[in-house]
Order: sequence, then C-alpha cells, then structure tokens
Amino acid sequence: MEPSARRAGCTQEDGFGVQPRRVADLGRVPSLRRSSSSLCRSRRSQYPFSSCEKQENLSSWIPENIKKKQCMYFVESSKLSDAGKVVCECGYTREQHLEEAIKPQAFQGHEWDPKKHVQEMPTDAFGDIVFTGLSQKVGKYVRLSQDTPSSVTYQLMTQHWGLDVPNLLISVTGGAKDFNMKPRLKSVFRRGLVKVAQTTGAWIITGGSHTGVMKQVGEAVRDFSLSSSCSEAEVVTIGIATWGTVHNREGLVHPMGGFPAEYIMDEEGQGHLTCLDSNHSHFILVDDGTHGRYGVEIPLRSKLEKFISEQTKERGGVAIKIPIVCVVLEGGPGTLHTIYNAITHGTPCVVVEGSGRVADVIAQVAGLPISEITIALIQQKLAVFFQEMFETFTEGTIVEWTKKIQDIVRRRQLLTIFREGKDGQQDVDVAILQALLKASRSHDHFGHENWDHQLKLAVAWNRVDIARSEIFTDERQWKPSELHPMMTAALISNKPDFVKLFLENGLRLKEFVTWDTLLYLYKNLDPSCLFHCKLQKVLAEEPERVACAPTLPAVQMHHVAQVLRELLGDSTQPLYPRPRSSDRPRLLLPVPHIKLNVQGVSLRSFYKRSSGQVAFTMDPVRDLLIWAIVQNRRELAEIIWAQSQDCIAAALACSKILKELSKEEEDTDSSEEMLALADQYEHRAIGVFTECYRKDEERAQKLLTRVSEAWGKTTCLQLALEAKDMKFVSHGGIQAFLTKVWWGQLSVDNGLWRVILCMLAFPLLTTSLVSFRDRRLQAVQGLARVRAFFNAPVVIFHLNILSYFTFLCLFAYVLMVDFQPSPSWCERLIYLWLFSLVCEELRQLLYDPDECGLVKMALLYFSDFWNKLDIAAILLFVAGLTCRLIPGLLYPGRIVLSLDFIMFCLRLMHIFTISKTLGPKIIIVKRMMKDVFFFLFLLAVWVVSFGVAKQAILIHNERRVDWIFRGVVYQSYLTIFGQIPAYIDGVDFSLDHCSPNGTDPYKPKCPESDASRQHPIFPEWLTVILLCLYLLFTNILLLNLLIAMFNYTFQQVQEHTDQIWKFQRHDLIEEYQGRPPAPPPFILLSHLHLFIKRVILKIPAKRHKQLKNKLEKNEEAALLSWEIYLKENYLQNQQYQQKQRTEQKIQDISSRVDTMVDLLEMDRLKGSGSMEQRLASLEKQVAQTARALHWVVKTLRDSGFGSDEGAPALASQAASEGQDPELDGRQKAEDLGDTHHINARHLLYPNSPIVRFPVPNEKVPWETEFLIYDPPFYSAERKDKDLVDPVGNALDPLAGITYNALDGPTDRRSFHGSYAVQDGFPLNPMGRTGLRGRGALCCFGPNHTLQPVVTRWRRNQDGAICRRSIKKVLEVLVVKHVLAEHWALPGGSREPGETLPQKLKQVLQREFWPSFESLLLQGTEVYKGYVDDPRNTDNAWIETVAVSVHFPDQSDVELKRLNSHLYAGDPGMSVRWQVVDKRISLYANHKAILQKVAALFGAYY
Repeated sequence: MEPSARRAGCTQEDGFGVQPRRVADLGRVPSLRRSSSSLCRSRRSQYPFSSCEKQENLSSWIPENIKKKQCMYFVESSKLSDAGKVVCECGYTREQHLEEAIKPQAFQGHEWDPKKHVQEMPTDAFGDIVFTGLSQKVGKYVRLSQDTPSSVTYQLMTQHWGLDVPNLLISVTGGAKDFNMKPRLKSVFRRGLVKVAQTTGAWIITGGSHTGVMKQVGEAVRDFSLSSSCSEAEVVTIGIATWGTVHNREGLVHPMGGFPAEYIMDEEGQGHLTCLDSNHSHFILVDDGTHGRYGVEIPLRSKLEKFISEQTKERGGVAIKIPIVCVVLEGGPGTLHTIYNAITHGTPCVVVEGSGRVADVIAQVAGLPISEITIALIQQKLAVFFQEMFETFTEGTIVEWTKKIQDIVRRRQLLTIFREGKDGQQDVDVAILQALLKASRSHDHFGHENWDHQLKLAVAWNRVDIARSEIFTDERQWKPSELHPMMTAALISNKPDFVKLFLENGLRLKEFVTWDTLLYLYKNLDPSCLFHCKLQKVLAEEPERVACAPTLPAVQMHHVAQVLRELLGDSTQPLYPRPRSSDRPRLLLPVPHIKLNVQGVSLRSFYKRSSGQVAFTMDPVRDLLIWAIVQNRRELAEIIWAQSQDCIAAALACSKILKELSKEEEDTDSSEEMLALADQYEHRAIGVFTECYRKDEERAQKLLTRVSEAWGKTTCLQLALEAKDMKFVSHGGIQAFLTKVWWGQLSVDNGLWRVILCMLAFPLLTTSLVSFRDRRLQAVQGLARVRAFFNAPVVIFHLNILSYFTFLCLFAYVLMVDFQPSPSWCERLIYLWLFSLVCEELRQLLYDPDECGLVKMALLYFSDFWNKLDIAAILLFVAGLTCRLIPGLLYPGRIVLSLDFIMFCLRLMHIFTISKTLGPKIIIVKRMMKDVFFFLFLLAVWVVSFGVAKQAILIHNERRVDWIFRGVVYQSYLTIFGQIPAYIDGVDFSLDHCSPNGTDPYKPKCPESDASRQHPIFPEWLTVILLCLYLLFTNILLLNLLIAMFNYTFQQVQEHTDQIWKFQRHDLIEEYQGRPPAPPPFILLSHLHLFIKRVILKIPAKRHKQLKNKLEKNEEAALLSWEIYLKENYLQNQQYQQKQRTEQKIQDISSRVDTMVDLLEMDRLKGSGSMEQRLASLEKQVAQTARALHWVVKTLRDSGFGSDEGAPALASQAASEGQDPELDGRQKAEDLGDTHHINARHLLYPNSPIVRFPVPNEKVPWETEFLIYDPPFYSAERKDKDLVDPVGNALDPLAGITYNALDGPTDRRSFHGSYAVQDGFPLNPMGRTGLRGRGALCCFGPNHTLQPVVTRWRRNQDGAICRRSIKKVLEVLVVKHVLAEHWALPGGSREPGETLPQKLKQVLQREFWPSFESLLLQGTEVYKGYVDDPRNTDNAWIETVAVSVHFPDQSDVELKRLNSHLYAGDPGMSVRWQVVDKRISLYANHKAILQKVAALFGAYY
C-alpha cells in the first residue's frame, strides 16, 4: 500500500471494487465491471485497512471457505518412503497422520480408498511467502483441496489477494524437467512472454515449480523485474502445483496464516519432490491428501482456467470474455494431452519450435496436409525427438499420438507455430496475440461482429501495433460509427494510441460526441482524480438531489458546468446550461452499466441517434479536451487539442483548469505534473499566436478579443489573465495590442510631451501637434478631435495623475498650514474631491458588463490589493473627518488624517506601475515586503528574548507598562542600530539619569545597586556577554540574512520582472480604458451622467469592443479557419524541431541500427530456413517425377494408357513456394486426402465419460488392416426405451433386427446402398469411429432424420432485397435449446409414422402442421446421405434428408401464416430468422446443408 493518502487502499486498474460475498452465493462470479480486484480507489480511501486488519480478514475468511485434504485412516502401504519408513497408502508416515487416523485397527489391511479415507478440513497453509536468502519480494500462497470450486479460488485471487481481473490468460505448459534451449530462442521467448503479459495486463499460469518450463517463465519474470522501473506494473505469475510434491512445505504450515512464511529452496535435497520457484508471485497448492503424487493439480487448473475464460471484463462500456491462450515449450505425453484438450475446447495454442520433444514434433508436421500425417511419419519424428524414451512407446501409443496430432493440426486456426527468425516472426508476444486474433476469426461471428471482437481484444490488451497490422487492413473497411464503442473504451481506459488510430481511420468527433456519450464519460471519471471529488461535492450539495427521478443518473452536465466554472473563473458563462424538465435530453446509453458480450450485440446499437434529437454541444473537441484535462491525461489531451478549432482559447483554458486543480491537489507529484502541463499549454498558445501574428497582426489581435461561444462567451485575453499566463500576456503582439488600446485613437508615435502639452493647452489640438490613427480624425478639426483625444486612456491617466498630485498637495497644505477649528474652503474642496473618489470606487464596484452579479463583482473588486488600500484610506479619512468635526477631538482627528495622508501617498505606487522604468522596481519592492515580514518574525525572537533577559537582570520589579515596553522592545531594537544603553556595563552609572524607585515618569528605574545606591551590583560580565551575542546574531547574522533574502528575491524577480510588469500593465490599461475622461473632482459630472443612463433610463453597461468583440458568424468562421491552418503549421514546425534535436537524432539512428541488425539477422535465418524448405520440396518433386516417369514408361510399354489409380499425385505447391500453410486460418478440415468422417472420431464421446479408441485417418476404412483396433462398447440408456434398440453387446436381444430393410416402423436402409453386417452388428459405411454399440442414437444401423431448411429473402425497411457482394442475402429459420451451444435447423429424428421432426413441432403450433407437411412435399431436396455427427459409432450412424422450403415473396400467404404460428412451446427453446452467412453460429453439418441451399438459389454465403 502506498503511503500517500490519495492512493490509500488497494489500487486497481479500472477503479471498481466488488464487495465480499458469501461462498454459498457464488455459483458463478458475475461479469465484473472494470477490475474487481480490490476496493475502489478514492482520493480518501473509504476502507483504510491496515495490513494487520487485512491479515485478520484473510485469517478468518480462508479457513471458513478453503479446505485441505487429510488422510483420516492409516493403511500401511507395501512401499517404503525414501528414508525407509513405513508409510500409508497416501504416502505420509505414521507420525504425519492425526491421532484419530492411527487409532482404529479395523482398517489395517483394507484397500485404501481416497473417497472414504480422505476428508476435508480447514486449510492450515496460507498467507505471504518469502524465499529465504533470495529476493525479499513477498508473494501469496494457499493450500486448498482439489475439490475447491473455481469460483471460490477466483474470489480469493481477485478480492482477497487484490489481483486485477486480467485482460488475457496465458497458460504455459511443457516439460516438467529441466531442458536446454538455444540461447537466442530462450532470450526471445523470455522477452516476448513478459512483454505480452506486462502490456496486456495478463496472468501467466504455470506449474509453479523450479524446474522445466516453469523455471524458464520464472527466470523471464526475474529478468524483467531487474530491468524494469518501480513504476511498471508487476507481472502476475501464478504457480499451480501439487501440495504433496512440494519440498520443504512444512515451513508453509501456519494455521492462522503465515505473514510471512519463510520458504527454503533446497534443490540438492529435494529428491523426487520439487521446490517452488521464487520468481512466481502467487502459488495455489492443490492438495488431495497424498504425498509424492504428481498431476493432482491438472484437473483443478483446467477448471480454473476454463472458469476464468468464461468471466467477462467490462471497461469503458465494452465487455469481453477473458481470452485464454496456451503456450507450449518442449513437453512429453502429458503436454500432448494438454494441447489436445486445449484445441478441443477452442483454446488457441502457440507452440515454440526449437524447444524440443512434443513442441518440435507438432511444429514439424503442422504445415503438412492431414493425409501426409501418417503413423509412420509420427513414428519417425518420435524416434528423432524422443530418443531416450522411444523404446517405451508401444504401437497403441504411437497410434494415439498420430490421432491426437491429426486432430490438433486439423484445427489450424487454433494452432500457431512460433519459428524464431522464420516466416517474418520475431517476437513471441506478437505470435501470442496473433494466435488469439486468428482464433477469433474462426469463431462463428458475423463479419462485423468478428472484427468488432478482434478490435475489443486489441483495445483490452492496449496493443495498437497489433490493431494496425492485423485489424486495420485493406481486408476490412471500417465505418466511423462502428468505432464509437471502442473509442469510448479507449478514452475511459486512457489509451491515447488507440484514440489516435481511430481518428486516423475516419472517426468523426462531431458524430461521436453526443450528450449521452459525454455524460457516460463523466460517469466513468477516474475516481482518484480531483475533478471527480469536486463533482461529488457538487452532487452532495445539489438541492434537487432527493427530488430527482430515480431512473436518471446522479451526474448531469450542468453539475459538470458548475465545477468547470469554478475552475475557469467567473468571466466565463456555464458551458452546459441546466436543462429544463421539458427538454431534458433522452438518455440513449443504459447508464451506469453497459454490459456488452462479445458473443452478442455490440455497443454500436446504443449509439443510434433518434431523428428528432438535437446535438447539445457546439464543439465536441472542446468537450473531450476538458474531460481529458480534468483527469490530467497528458497524451490524450494532446491528441484532442490537435483536433481543436479554437485552439488558442482551448490551450489557455486548459492552462487555467490545470493551475486551479494543482492548487487543491494534495499529491505533490500530481500537482507538479499539472503545473508542467499547464506551462506546456501556455507555450502552445504562444506558439500558435506567434504564427498568427507573423502572418497578420490585425487578425491575430482579433483572436485576442473575439468572444468565444465555445468557452463561455469569454475571450483569449481574458482566459490568459484568469490563468495568470504571464508569458502569453507579455508576448510582443499582445503588448502591441495593449499599447494600441492605451493610446486609444491617438497614434502610438506621439511623444508624451506632446500629449501633456495638449492636455494643458487643448486648443493646440486644432494643430497637427498630435496625430490620430484614424485618417478621418486626422483630417477633421473640431469637437471630434477633442473627444477622441480626451477619451484616450493615456490622456485620462495623465489627467488623473495631475488631479491626484493636486489632491495630495492640497491635502498636505491643509494638514500642515490650514487646519482650522472650522473647515476652510481648501478643506471643503478636499471633502468634495474625496467624495468624487468615493463615487468612482462605487462605479468600479458596480460596473458589471458581463452580468456576473453584485456579489461576484464585490469579490472580484476586493480581490485587488489596491482597491483594498483605497477603501481603507477612504474609511480612515471618514474616521478622521468625524473626529475633526467634534470640537473635543480636533487634534486626534488631525492625527488620523495625517496617517491617512500616508495611505493616499502609497497609492502612487499603483499609478506608476505603468512606467516601464518604475513599474518593475515597484514589483520588486512588493516582493521584498514579504521577505521583511518573515524576517521580522525571526528578529522578534531575538529582540524579545534579549530585552526580557536584560530587563530582568538590570531592573527589579518595574511596574510601568510603557517603560517595560521601552526596556524590552524599543531599547533592544535601537541597540541593533548602535544606540547601546549606557549603564549596561556599569561604567556610566549615574543616579541623575534614572529614578531609584521608578516614581519619575520621565526617567527609567535605576538598575540593581548597593545600599548606598552609588555602585551597581548586577553582573556586568553577564550583561556584556549577552549584549555581544545579541549584536552578533542580530547585526551580523540576521541583517546579513535579510540582505541575502533581498538579493535572492531581486535576482529571482529580476528575470521575470518584465513579464510581471507587462502582465499587471493590462489591469491599469483596462481600468483607465473604461474610466470616465474627466478627472476628480470633475468626474462627478460623468457619474451623474452614468446615474441617469443606468438607473433612470435602464441602459445596460457594455464592455468596450476593443477588449471584447463579438464577430459576425462568417467573419468568425473565416478567422477560425485561418487559426486552424496556422496551428497545423505550428505543429509541423514543432515536429521538425523535435527531429532536429541532437538527442532525437541519436535515438533515431540507434533505433534504425537496431532495426537493420534485426532485419539482417532475420533475413539470414529466414533465408536458410527457406532454402531448407525449398531443397526438401525439390527432393520430393524429383522423387515423384521419377515415379511418374516410371509409370509412363511402363504404361507405354504395355501399349496402353494405364489406370489412373497408379498415377502418383504431385506434391503440394505450398512448400515449394516458401509459404507456411499454418498461417492460412481458413484452411478447411477437408484437406487433400482427409475425406473421412471427422466428427465421428472425436476421442471424447459427447455427454458421456466414454473415450473412443484412437483411429488415425489411414485406419478409417474397414478394408485397411488394423490389428490392435479394440474399441469400447457403449449404448446409452434412454427414457424412450420402447423406441430404441436394446442396450448391451449381447446378440440375443438384437437377433430380431433386420438390417438393410424396412424393419417394422424402423427404416434400416441406407441411402448409400447395402452396408456390411459383422458379428450381428452393422458396420458404418464410412469406416471406423473408435466406438462400438449404438452410442446415444436410437437404433443400430442408419438413424434417419429430416432437416427442413426454411428460407426467405432478407429485406430492408423499404422492402428491397438486401445484397452482399452483388448476391442476394437469405434468412433461415433456426432454433436453439437453452443448454445448446449453437443454433440448429428445425429438424431431427421423427417418431414412427410421423412426417414432421420433433424439434419442428416444438416451435410450430399444431394447427399449422398439415400446411407445413404440404410445404415439405413441394420443397426441393438438397441433400440425402450420411451425416458426420459426433454421436456416430461403428454400428450406428445418422443419415438425413435436407429439404429446402423457400418463400421468394414477402407477401406470401403461407409465409405470413408461418410467422404467425411460430412460437416456443418449450420455455427452453428459442426460434428466430437468422441471416445466412458462413460465420453463422450453427452446427457444422447443418452449415454444409445451408451452403448447398445458398448455392441452389445463388445467394450470398
């Protein structure tokens, strides 16, 4: 747990937590929104558990829910332990059993049965694990029963161990013993495996021991942890091992949990046991109550992997089932079985060629046609790669291996061979992800759903390189709307590379950003960000929160606007107005949860807009930019800003938001990041404005004062001032604009002396002494020139200076010369003057051109220091005037007014900030004043401490407060400046200068003296030492410290003084630009005019157009287009400058060199590999050519053309062309020569534990000799016993069956002619299946079914037939049972005497049955014959008749009747019309029939 309060609690990737729940409620873990690994990360953790509390929770939860296995009865075994001790059948010694296990003697000699003799007990080994003598990295471990439900294990991992839900599950399998790999292959494998795990957020699952492939994975993780930084996420490596085979496991036993438990690795003394690998992060130790038996963990691992792969992870509105991939290194028979099971269950496998044994055998034959993978070939390969144990392989084992390898290779779309340096493959991580995408393409999705699924996987893995190379290709053209769901996910999960990729591929932000999308994005803000916290506060203070409708989400856009206005300042209007109840936008997204299953409907459907919906926002780029900025997402905001239209205003607004957030951010690192990003956006605004100013100064200055509707009707200049972007405001172009405003309509070239001269003698305006910018004013003479001159801010400013100096001189004259008991006319003039100043301050306070309100204007007014000083001076003057008018307080009144004069003089500092010479110095003085206040605190410590000590030593019981203050503070302070008390050393002691008893109010009390009061008795040496120390620290140390502080402040401020002065210059210019032209006291006339205008005539105030100008729409559009064009120039220049940097050039050259080295090495390896393939192909071609020539010669010699059966087939051209057939994921099962039934030979018989005898392709025909063929017999029990043939392999009950004829109601004739009957059982005409009996079928011999294929044309809304690739598109009627995996045609077996199949009757009302029978009679037969079904056996098989019933016209009466009579009579049955597509989720044999129907009508398939 991180120490920061902000990151308190277990952090998780996605920000959602799952509350602990009872195990009894966990039949299946639900789809987890985002990450369910831990508690929700918040700014202030709501669950501040300490490590001790977590350990206590774990110590109570695990024993209640997780058990271990314990042998309860000691049954002596005939085998001895390694130490020669007597052991139980479970493998443990007598001492390792419980007392109850060795007491009963009745079980001695009985056969040991784990079901009876092993019981479950609360586990006693769990907690944290540390490997002694190795790294101090703490892992997690648990000992659990092999019968533990996968849901409980998954809950332990995600909720109690705090693991994030993975985006990918990598199951690594292979050799359990140490093996050698080529150094380069080992390096490539380690690098790629960890890279894919680290970049995608995957879990790696292995066997967990320190041997074989597990050791390789552990070392890969170790190398990564040593080379990675602390900020990179830890690779989750889970070891699932057998508890009974772990060496030194006694150290892990802690009934209340080991926190931590120390584990000792002892490879030398482990014997036949194994040690745990120290580089794994988590261990699941599976216990079955035995000792020393390997493979116990395999069933639990398989179930757990299957369970995890069925879970759904949702993020950003997109949910995916967690994909799983199996990575194979080396391995033996167990590994082959694991690969076979994985392929059978649809799990893609990546086999690393060159790692040895099984991996190499499969890699060698993976590119061959199935017909060439023969028993002899497999035997040959085993002899090469299994030299040591080849002699132990029996003929049956080799046959089994051949069958399994054929089935594995047959599903090429699930098999990927990683050949290092060959076929363009370089990285294992790319091979793993490509394998998953290849497997995804083979799934039964429609076209767009399949591509959507692949894109979801790429986004979840955050692998934009895979998306670019595998998904965004010429094969698929994406519609912009199809990318909207993925865009939402990429934004929420902060994957800027994908956002950039989607924008490059045509996604339009104006279409993407809708009210609902934006609201959903704000609903999914990162809970740890400050904006989320502020938004929650606003929601908590919402007055209508309780009254809100429960169906509406809590967050609305006006709440967001409220927080944004706090950040942007009151100068902006709300960006999202509060909606009225009548026009509240309809939510199209199901907020807050959007569950999206990759097998079902995509999120795209939620993005459809209603025709009447009006877009809520003017600028979608602005909305996304704000959303990214408030979360401090640098890269994402950069991409979005590059798309922005009003880019200068956007950059300044981002700067303002980030600076405001940084003030409240508690985390120092985050605050610094925000300030750095704010500075970056300020530089972007400067860069774009510089480009604009270089092109056109006038248009650039228009950008500064243009009212931006998108940013709350504010201006760029106002945003920069609000954000205190001094660098931007101090830009030359902006300063030139402010200078232009300062001079008004006067030309800036006028000298100041001319202006002052015209002010003093305004008739000179009729001359050409001053010039105007406007030529009309220059030409005309009269009142217009006078008005333009006196309205210029520069003239108003200097008039006010003259007025203010006059006021101060008059004020000083009255105070020093003419302060009479009754006010003189000069004093009365001062009162009038002050009244005009008060009126001006009131005007400034009430001036509200933006209609912000009186309260906000008051806050804005009092936020300025000089306004506070003005108010204080006025109030002090009022207080002095009040005292002055009371006769008894005349003198105190004069004192107060004298002090007030000082405050009025200080006001001159603000006036002279406009001066380029004095302005920067005034800024430095203001900064130094802060240093003085800090210095005074340090000085006060020394002054008071020395003064009190001196006073206490010298003076006895001084009771006069004023003299105490003089002695303690005043005299101590003067001592610093050299006025040392005369009597402090006793030399200048004199009674004439002090009062002995302290009775004289004008003399200090005398120091301590003798009885005669002639000589002091205080310790002079002590006071002298104190004085010396005091002077040392104050005069030398503190004063020099003050000088150093002043020097530091001066140097620091001097660098930015010019910027600060230019920034503050704006406030003065704006003040005088809106000030009435007449100076006080004549300004009262202007105030009277304003009063009549505002109060009586009700004319609202308007801001001067020079500072805030609303442009016409056409002019604004042209200006923004010009700004966008120059923004692109700025970005291109930035990229060019970045490339020209020395560091970047070095980095580019380094990457290019690395790329060239890799390419050269890959070409060398690929060239050698390709050469080997071509030579092998050439040898085969030569051999076959020789055989062909021999056959031709022989045929010609016999004077005939021979038989075609003897002609050898030419070799496949794939190898000769240097291609890898395994890369073609669409290669069909029916390879050349692979024409035998396939589904009927699956080793696992459906819905039963029966395993077929393995039958390779070459042994399928009955004519082929297969001496070891010994298939099991199986006939399933069925409820309808009267309709099925008898069970059992006895011939007596079957003697009455007549084959190849109509046997009563059962037709046992085959469509393929007469079939053979051997030993009383019919033989499957297609060959061996590996199983005898009738299996799950009804009868021996052919089982006839009917498959009605009901189709119609798919039509759009206007009734036109839909087309794809020019061809028409069909729809077919399909049904599905709730427990079935796929949809099916509504056909199947028929009861005796019935015409319609049972399945069709379940979805069709009874009254329509006769009509459908007539439709069948009119239909077209498209297929009649054998069906390759998994239920087929050697003695029973399925044959079908497929009849096409097509409705060409949508107005067909029978079609309407059919639709009206469709219903699901069985609640577990569903029926629907399905678009005909090769990716339709249909059973394989039904797909073949559907393809024939599509071909019949020339339709799309």
